[in-house]
Amino acid sequence: MIEVKKKIGVPKYKQIINSIENAIQSGALKKGNQIPSINSIKDKHKLSRDTVLMAFNELKNRGIIKSVVGKGYYVSSENINVKQKIFLLFDELNYFKEDLYNSFLQHLGEHIQVDIFFHHFNKNLFNKLIHDNIGDYNYYVIMPANLENTNDVIQNLPNDKVYILDQVHEDLLEYASIYQNFEKDIFNNLNSAKHLIKKYKKLILVFDELKQPQGMRKGFEKFCKSNNISFELINSFQNKDLKKGELYIIPDDKSLLQIIKKIKSKKFTLAKDIGIISYNETLLKEIVEGGITTISTDFNAMGQRLAEMILNKEQSKIENPNKLIIRNSL
Repeated sequence: MIEVKKKIGVPKYKQIINSIENAIQSGALKKGNQIPSINSIKDKHKLSRDTVLMAFNELKNRGIIKSVVGKGYYVSSENINVKQKIFLLFDELNYFKEDLYNSFLQHLGEHIQVDIFFHHFNKNLFNKLIHDNIGDYNYYVIMPANLENTNDVIQNLPNDKVYILDQVHEDLLEYASIYQNFEKDIFNNLNSAKHLIKKYKKLILVFDELKQPQGMRKGFEKFCKSNNISFELINSFQNKDLKKGELYIIPDDKSLLQIIKKIKSKKFTLAKDIGIISYNETLLKEIVEGGITTISTDFNAMGQRLAEMILNKEQSKIENPNKLIIRNSL
């Protein structure tokens, strides 16, 4: 099954890969079948263990074979067209992450498989998902959100195979990344709309400590203090009573819908009585209530740039662009 020839200009580990791919393609190997062991290939063809292991690791990273502890290696997929596999770990799925994901897939090209996972801001689940997939992928794209000490598990992955997405903490600065600068972005965007903001009596940031970036809170407080604007942080909008003259900055869409519902029930006028700035641009926010003002990064651009970084094996740290879109709610 395994054919390795000398002096043909093809590396020996590549010949092992080609042999297994050919066996799968011809039907000699099917999903679930065991393949020859590392030692048997090594001894028969007088190769080093590292040469055989290199071939097996590449096939494993592509999802074509898998190892079973104490038993050996087995065919896990007959799709030999997959040239690379990418592990993508999001915090949660929402509209704008879907845009990022679709853009990422679109710009990766063919024969690259992306497996998506979600940690839901749970540190134990985050650690388990990474730990259980060590060595199974060519690249690891990880969105740590605001979880702390994530490098404790990420450092078990090859440094040059890791890409950090959206938030980069102090212990993750060594990795390639494409991120948002939440502190700078909210400060600069609020500053650019200061002439509209100053007509409100109080600014209120709906801030969930579990889910929202600390940089967002820091930039918000910095803006309010530097402009002598009264402000408040609340962790939920659920029990909040609206008062005229308040401007709400809302990172999550559930709170956005709740505040719009309360504005209607109190017969308040949007922008005149209550102002709204929402985070993360979606098509819905262009339309609802004549348009909701947003602070948003470009998630399509983030997905495209991430794909380019992986395809080019680029080890960079890139700050994704962010802008304020002023609409009827401000």
